[in-house]
Amino acid sequence: MTSAAPPEPIRVSAVVLRDPAGRVLTVRKRGTRRFMLVGGKHEPGEPPERTAVREAAEEVGAVLDPDRLERLGLFSAAAANEEGRTVESVVFAHPPVPLGEPPESEIEEQRWLDPHTLPWPDDLAPLLAEHVLPLLVREA
Repeated sequence: MTSAAPPEPIRVSAVVLRDPAGRVLTVRKRGTRRFMLVGGKHEPGEPPERTAVREAAEEVGAVLDPDRLERLGLFSAAAANEEGRTVESVVFAHPPVPLGEPPESEIEEQRWLDPHTLPWPDDLAPLLAEHVLPLLVREA
């Protein structure tokens, strides 16, 4: 008896957006309960940087400069909203920018999070809690 191969990871780009105080913007998508970074799935043939820029505009109305994106790494974790799947994310940081009004956003709620204030909320996506926030704290 052969077991089925695990499903392909969900490939996304995410971006750390901070306010002048250093807090990180987290978002909760409509119909979900976990907060995550701004970001989303790549369109066919779309490079990770372009995905980050597009998703920031779509989700929170932020206009990012692709030349100012800093790649923080490629991380893998359990998917927050798709049971039994993993997510593989290229994570970028971008200097603070104003947030705007996105034309049609899937975001139901936004929350600023100070990565240095512990404990972190228990409703964070695994990728954020297990990889990105610890990295941001270590780099501070």
